[in-house]
Amino acid sequence: MDEVLLGRYLSLTEFCTCTQTYRQYAELINPFPENPQETIPALQALNQQILDPIIEQFGRFPQGFSGGDAARTLRESQFQLTYGFCSPDLRKFLERKDPITGLKNGRVAPHLDQHMAHEVKKTGKYYCDRLGAAADFRILNTPSCQVVEWILQQKLPFDSLYFYGSDRPIHISYGPQHKRDIWTFTPTGVPTRKGIEGWLNL
Repeated sequence: MDEVLLGRYLSLTEFCTCTQTYRQYAELINPFPENPQETIPALQALNQQILDPIIEQFGRFPQGFSGGDAARTLRESQFQLTYGFCSPDLRKFLERKDPITGLKNGRVAPHLDQHMAHEVKKTGKYYCDRLGAAADFRILNTPSCQVVEWILQQKLPFDSLYFYGSDRPIHISYGPQHKRDIWTFTPTGVPTRKGIEGWLNL
């Protein structure tokens, strides 16, 4: 699946293998879609409608970047994808606790966050009824609030956008609902719109 491009810049492999949890347990996880006929088009739509314009504005690589192996390419990318597609295998490992720290490997809400795209449970139902697809990313040396403001000014047709702070990655999704919902979070992780009222009118 290495050769599958989701848009002008990101490959399916990048989108499926970017998380720390995958890198930690790579030999045990199948990171790719089990329902590729539906999931890959959803990932392509997210890239083409949302991520490609962002990369074109803020850049894929810093000036002077000369390429290198895949690991260096991901590490030094100006556009840093921190969470892309979540396969059923990856979901299981995100919900597990790290044996050393005792903390969960990640926070997952597959029924809400759209990271599982159009993947289907054994019951035949979608993990997330909202469908679409999602990604978490940050832009190197650019505050996330500045990136959010650009996204809103350009009126990109996102479904949901979660702002965790200027030094944290942004969660953004694209799906059939096109809700353009914007949320930030309290220090305890409760969703709120307090403090982002100005964005709601953009």
